Amino acid sequence: MIKIGIVGGSGYTSGELLRILINHSKVEIDFIYSTTNAGKPIHTAHEDLIGETGLYFTDTPNPEADVVFLCLGHGKSRSFLQENKFSAQTRIIDLSNDFRLKPDSVFEGRTFIYGLPELQKDTIRQARHIANPGCFATAIQLALLPLAQNRLLHEAVHINATTGSTGAGVKPVATTHFSWRSNNMSHYKAFEHQHLGEIRQSLVQLQDSFDEELLFIPNRGDFARGIFMTAYTLVEQDLDSIVSLYKNFYKNEPFVTVTTENINLKQVVQTNKCIISLIKKGNYLLVTSIIDNLVKGASGQAIQNMNLMFGWEETEGLHLKPGGF
Repeated sequence: MIKIGIVGGSGYTSGELLRILINHSKVEIDFIYSTTNAGKPIHTAHEDLIGETGLYFTDTPNPEADVVFLCLGHGKSRSFLQENKFSAQTRIIDLSNDFRLKPDSVFEGRTFIYGLPELQKDTIRQARHIANPGCFATAIQLALLPLAQNRLLHEAVHINATTGSTGAGVKPVATTHFSWRSNNMSHYKAFEHQHLGEIRQSLVQLQDSFDEELLFIPNRGDFARGIFMTAYTLVEQDLDSIVSLYKNFYKNEPFVTVTTENINLKQVVQTNKCIISLIKKGNYLLVTSIIDNLVKGASGQAIQNMNLMFGWEETEGLHLKPGGF
């Protein structure tokens, strides 16, 4: 059994980590760090875990933990690692955006590998530090990587994606209150969302000539969790050929399914799955990608990366089923 630490223990992503890790056969949760909740039972922040665990929050991290998940706000992981030293043997998986871009990936002697398993699984297996991808970035990259791999991205890509309110984090803000979010919808950070950098970085990794626009409109949805993303661009190949190259790209990926059927968000919520649907209209290819923003878009993917780092089955602890109706 390896010892796990979670830093930033009261947020949505840490709650999702706990729900999965308390049933993971190869790990023991050693500490859950939260300065605001130190000394309190875990279920005071994550109410659904009452009766599931007797763990308490602490304000003292264990520097000898085998793996530490950083579930801190963007920009805070660097300062935490500066103030809290961990063993050279401790593996770190960061869920913020602090280390995702290559210019930021080396920090205090640590090199953070971008942790999208479907892009660079073998590199992740050898890594000691992981920069977990963003939720929008995961859904969009999985939708576009097969096109980049086959050098088929020659035009601008038009992207529209709607996320649940948990994507904004646990701390209430004006646009997450129920009275504002209910029966409402809006977009934000149009054409300039922070995930665009990591998306382009990955596409260029596979298709170095790619220099087209990624026209991304992120939306706030009237639901708690999940991302429903559509992207379209000009692709001349016929649909059967495109479906074949997508299925070939993901043939060894346990969490990605490719289909030509219409798909809906309830098929993936509370799972680590990504379902991709392909439709062709003339020379326009429409790619729909759906994930749970808290699982495949955050905590589930972080555990998937941990499994790879330790040489375990990639799916260990992640046989999660959708909630249904």
